[in-house]
Amino acid sequence: MVKLTAELIEQAAQYTNAIRERELDLRGYKIPVIENLGASLDQFDTIDLSDNDIRKIDGFPLLHRLTCLLVNNNRVGRIAEGLEECIPNLESMILTNNNITELGDLDPLSTLKNLRYLSMLRNPVTSKKHYRLYIIHKVPQLRLLDFQRVKQKEREMAAKLFKGKKGQQLAQDIGKRSKTFVPGEKLPEKRPTGPSKEDVAAIKAAIANAKTLEEVERLNNMLKSGQIPGREVRKLRESTVEEEEEEEMEVVNGT
Repeated sequence: MVKLTAELIEQAAQYTNAIRERELDLRGYKIPVIENLGASLDQFDTIDLSDNDIRKIDGFPLLHRLTCLLVNNNRVGRIAEGLEECIPNLESMILTNNNITELGDLDPLSTLKNLRYLSMLRNPVTSKKHYRLYIIHKVPQLRLLDFQRVKQKEREMAAKLFKGKKGQQLAQDIGKRSKTFVPGEKLPEKRPTGPSKEDVAAIKAAIANAKTLEEVERLNNMLKSGQIPGREVRKLRESTVEEEEEEEMEVVNGT
């Protein structure tokens, strides 16, 4: 394992990515803990921490500029409270292939008021009953969840399911959190990386919604490779914004 030091941050790849944003590449160092990111001097829009051994989303200094956080293929089982005080402008969080287990483990995301795009694919929590509606209820501003657009119908279903005293009780009953890790317990094994049925389904759904031949070709290449690269998230999500706005207009106009 490699400690995330100021020296490592200074030596790591730093570049302007395909969508003209500054990105810090910290992939694949086997980093166990998020720390010392103050050394980044808040100069990056995206920080990629994929393919490490991180177990908890915490340890951030105040980073106003950060809008996209990629933490694919780690061992994340917990998300810290109070992230809004450190990364208030975060729009995208990609946590594909981690160890988030309980619905309540996702509650800290509710304070990230700018969060629009979230992936929890290949986390145990996705098998929980009411998983998708629970997240939509807790983070109502989400536009894209697990690479699929959040539809107006889903928003209405979530509002109805968790409405009133019965709904509040249901949210409390299913929104339990994982037990705090006890030193000496065996850590969960890191699951193998690579394509899954959920990944393939997500890309196929994006292909179905693609509006240009160029976009279809790009998504087909992703499907052939069996990967959903974290930095492709913004390209995927942008294709959903126009459809979402059209749907909302239809609701407003009563059509």
